[in-house]
Amino acid sequence: MDLVNQYEDSSSRSLKASSLRDSPRLSQSQFHSLISRPYDRNDEDSPANSYLLFTTEGRLQQATLDLLSGSDIQFRRETRLDIALVKNLPIALIFLPAADIPTFVGEGRVDLGITGRDQVAEHDAQLPEGEVSGVEEIMDLGFGGCKLQVQVPQKGDIVEAKQLIGKNVVTSFTALTQAFFSRLEGVEFGQKLSTKIKYVGGSVEAACALGVADGIVDLVESGETMKAAGLKAIDTVVESTAVLVKSRSTRNSLVDLITSRISGVITAQRYVLCQYNIPRSGLSVASQITPGKRAPTITALEEEGWVAVSSMVEKKKIATVMDELLKVGASDILVLNIANSRTG
Repeated sequence: MDLVNQYEDSSSRSLKASSLRDSPRLSQSQFHSLISRPYDRNDEDSPANSYLLFTTEGRLQQATLDLLSGSDIQFRRETRLDIALVKNLPIALIFLPAADIPTFVGEGRVDLGITGRDQVAEHDAQLPEGEVSGVEEIMDLGFGGCKLQVQVPQKGDIVEAKQLIGKNVVTSFTALTQAFFSRLEGVEFGQKLSTKIKYVGGSVEAACALGVADGIVDLVESGETMKAAGLKAIDTVVESTAVLVKSRSTRNSLVDLITSRISGVITAQRYVLCQYNIPRSGLSVASQITPGKRAPTITALEEEGWVAVSSMVEKKKIATVMDELLKVGASDILVLNIANSRTG
């Protein structure tokens, strides 16, 4: 059975979210066929016509899986396979390190990807001068926040990044680091630097302690790993969160559908629905407190002079909003979680 027929077969099955036992399976040989076959969207028999959504392993993985689940993208990943066929849509999910995703998306091999903004920036920084990136950011997903920072030993004498000029710097982000120190040294990007930038794929924070580097450029989330390694941050190269990206060459109609679903889940995660009653005389002030995403929904109550208001409020602000509503005369204030949304 070829992949297209597998998708058609899977879409005709019962789509119970509680059970993915009927999800189509993909062998290792089919996986290699899918990613290695010459790419041609006009070839109806090509596996590449099967629309691929890249997602990531590592620090972004669990939040990404939750996002896909909320978007009703049903799949089962087989042990030791990097790919899973989606049960209810003609999509294949490929699980790769975040650093690899911009390359595959940028070259048009896949349509959508979830990765860190830092990885997109590193990919774009490696492009030849004048070349337009094939990766386009669609939306900030709001999780996986971190900073790519210049770090040095806490007990050392270095307190600012320019003191590392001419010294050894270790990083996994060589292109961004080179661009950063090019600006510090006042030379064009790509020209020879006096700063020696060395690549290390993992455990970058150990480089200073092992005497390999005078400083490092590495991602910082909570800062606990940095402190445990005896390091301190002295500058920031780029700030990052998880982003949804697409290939600039894609013409796949499912891109808009998947984007809309993901956007709806993100909105539901960020907002709650606030409902309350208030005298009509206080409506103007209350509406300024709860303006909603577009405008509040207002309904007249049977009790004369009173109205009911429903409005979306950012979850992180809801406690303060409720306090302010009480002060202006609102009563019966309720807060409801939003399971999903399509807000346009």
